Amino acid sequence: MNRSKIFRVILLISRFGIAALFLVTAIAKLSIVKAFAANVGDLLAASGVPPARWIWPVTVLVIATEIITAIFLVLRPTVRAGALLAAALLIGFSAFALYYVYVLHGEPLECGCFGNIIGSQLGLTTALRNLALLVPTFIVFFGYRQRNHSTIKNLEQADVVV
Repeated sequence: MNRSKIFRVILLISRFGIAALFLVTAIAKLSIVKAFAANVGDLLAASGVPPARWIWPVTVLVIATEIITAIFLVLRPTVRAGALLAAALLIGFSAFALYYVYVLHGEPLECGCFGNIIGSQLGLTTALRNLALLVPTFIVFFGYRQRNHSTIKNLEQADVVV
């Protein structure tokens, strides 16, 4: 295998791996949606946001954004947008985990990031895991090149004319 083929394999694994990760986390959150919403409420209350009003909008926004990110990563025209959205989510989740623990001095809280599949508490480990997931996300963003169909059509027409 040459380098180009190896990179394509790494790119595909990264692309569909990140998409699968976001889809699995969204489905896992949906399976425990009430418990996840309660965790969101605890996090909002600790941040000084009135939880009663924002629990469900934030819960739905997080889950919907994860599903949209997975869909964007799977569909060819939106792969790079999906990678940007994935990076934004990973950085945002990491920043909030660090903010909650080190600025707000919050007590260890099960975030429900993976539903009941994997237990993870907000903190440095969660932030580092999310930041490590930026590596395949950046591979997808910088490595994915979409073929420009208008360029291909122009080349085909040029061949016909010549």
